[in-house]
Amino acid sequence: MPYSKLIFQSRRSPVFSVRGIVAASQPLAVQAGVSILEKGGNAADAAVATAAALNVTEPGSTGLGGDCFALFYDGVTGRMSALNGSGRAPKALTLELLSSQGFGKELPKYHPHVVTVPGACAGWFDLIERHGTLSMRETLAPAIRLAEEGFPVAPITAHGWQGSIKKLMDSSPGGRELTVEGRAPHVGEVFRNPTLSRTLRLIAEQGRKAYYEGEIAERIIKTLSSLGGVMSLDDLAAHESTWDEPISTVFEGVRIHECPPNGQGITALIALNILTECGLDDLGAPLASTRLHYLIEALRLAFADTRHYVADPRCTEVPIEELLSHDYARKRAKLIRRECANERIERGCPFPSSDTVYLSVVDGKGNACSFINSNYMAFGTGIVPEGLGFALQNRGHNFCLEPKHPNALAPGKRPYHTIIPAMATWEEDGSLYACFGVMGGFMQPQGHVQVVLGLVHDGLNPQDALDRPRLCIEGGTPAGEVAIEEGIDANVFRELSSMGHQVRMVSGYERSLFGRGQIILRDPVTGVLCAGSDPRADGSAIGL
Repeated sequence: MPYSKLIFQSRRSPVFSVRGIVAASQPLAVQAGVSILEKGGNAADAAVATAAALNVTEPGSTGLGGDCFALFYDGVTGRMSALNGSGRAPKALTLELLSSQGFGKELPKYHPHVVTVPGACAGWFDLIERHGTLSMRETLAPAIRLAEEGFPVAPITAHGWQGSIKKLMDSSPGGRELTVEGRAPHVGEVFRNPTLSRTLRLIAEQGRKAYYEGEIAERIIKTLSSLGGVMSLDDLAAHESTWDEPISTVFEGVRIHECPPNGQGITALIALNILTECGLDDLGAPLASTRLHYLIEALRLAFADTRHYVADPRCTEVPIEELLSHDYARKRAKLIRRECANERIERGCPFPSSDTVYLSVVDGKGNACSFINSNYMAFGTGIVPEGLGFALQNRGHNFCLEPKHPNALAPGKRPYHTIIPAMATWEEDGSLYACFGVMGGFMQPQGHVQVVLGLVHDGLNPQDALDRPRLCIEGGTPAGEVAIEEGIDANVFRELSSMGHQVRMVSGYERSLFGRGQIILRDPVTGVLCAGSDPRADGSAIGL
C-alpha cells in the first residue's frame, strides 16, 4: 500500500460541535470516546474510554503500566478538581541500596529500579467514581474490542514503534507481546493484542483489585523481581490516587489551571507570569526573534526554579504560592536582557528576602476533562510483564540521587513528573474557556505557554494555535539547547543564534519533539465548541 512521505503539513480546519467533542492523538481512540458520549456518558467516562483505547493503539506512549493526571471541570457547579494518579517508589528502594549496588549520580533509564508503582488504573477508577456516570465495564468495552479485533497502525505510531523494538526484545520475556514476531508493525498493518484485551477484561470485571492485588499485580512483581527489582505486592496494594486543588494564574483575563506538584505544570504558570511582566505587546510579531527570545528566557527562568523546587509535596515543602507571586515574577523578569541571552540563569529564591498521550473531552452539558496518561519514555522501561500486554513506565528516572535535593529518591515518594493536563476559565465568571494540553516530556509546559499565547494573546483558533511552529528547550534545563521547528523564518533562527542562544533547526519525524497537543475551546456566548488536533501526531478531533 503506497503512503506519501510524512512532511507534517496541516491543512486541517477546526472542528465544531454543540453536543461534545473528543480530541486525541489516535482517531480510533477518539471514536471510542465519542461512542461513550453517544451512550450517554459524560466527559469523565469518555476520557477514560479514550485513554484505554490509546493504550491499545499507541502502546509506546501510554497504558496501564504508567501514570495519569486529570483536571475535571463540572459544567453545573463550575468547580474544578485535580486528580493525581502518579505512583510512588518501592518501599525497599533507598539511596543506600542504590549506593551499595554501584549506582552513581542517576539511575539507568530502563532499569527495574526506575519503575514506580503504575497509577493509571487506579486513576481511571477514581475519575469515574467521582465524576463519571457509566460503569467501568461499559467504559472499557471499546478498548477491549480494539485489542481483540486489532487495528491498522497509523504512520507516526509505526515510526516510533520501530525505534523501540530492541528495547522491547531485550528488556523482558514479555516484550515480544508488543511486536509482530519480533518486529514493529508496518504502517496500515493490523495489530492485535489479545493479552491486553484479557487484562482489560479482568479490570472491567473485578475492579482495581485485579490490578493492585490480584493476578496482574503478581505478574508485575514476578517480572520485576526476576530482573533485580525490589517492588513488592505490598507496594502495589498500598497505592492510592490523590485529589488536589488545582494551581493557577491569570493571563490577560483568562485563568490558566494546572495540577500542583509533583507535576511540572507550575513551570508554565511561572513563565506566563514572567512574560506578563515583560509586556508582550512591545515584543514584536508572534514568531519574531525578539518575542521568541523573551519566550526562551522566561522558560529558562521557570525551569531553573521548578527543576529544583518541584517534588512530592507530601515529602518536602514546595513554595507554590511564592513561586507564583507577581512580585517574584517581576524580580525574575528583570533578569532578561533584550539584546542577548543571559549566560547565567540560576534558580531564584521565591521567599521574602530574609514517546505520552494527552486527550481532551468536553461534553454537551459543559463538563470538561483534560486528561494525560503516559509511560514516560517510549514504552517506558520496555519491561512487559508476561501475559499482560503493556509495558511498565520509567518515571523513577526523574528522581535525584543527591540526598539533600527536594526531589531526592525516598521510599514511597513520588518523583518530579512531566505529564500535565491544563484547563482555562474566564476570570470574570469562572466559565470554561478551554480544555487543552500538549504532551511530550519537558516540552509540555513549554507547549502550554505557546498554546496560551496563541489562543489568548494572538486570538488564534485551536487548530491554528496547534499548527503554529514551536520552540523547545531540550531536556527542560536552563542550559538546554533550543530546538527551532521548521517553519520559523531562517532569519529569525540566525538572529536568535546571534543573541547567544544555542539553537538547531528540526524537521521531519523529529518534530514530535515539539509535543502533540489537543485543544477544545468553548464560545462564552453560544456555547459552541471548537477543537483542534496536533498535526505532529496521527490524531483528530471529532464532534457529536
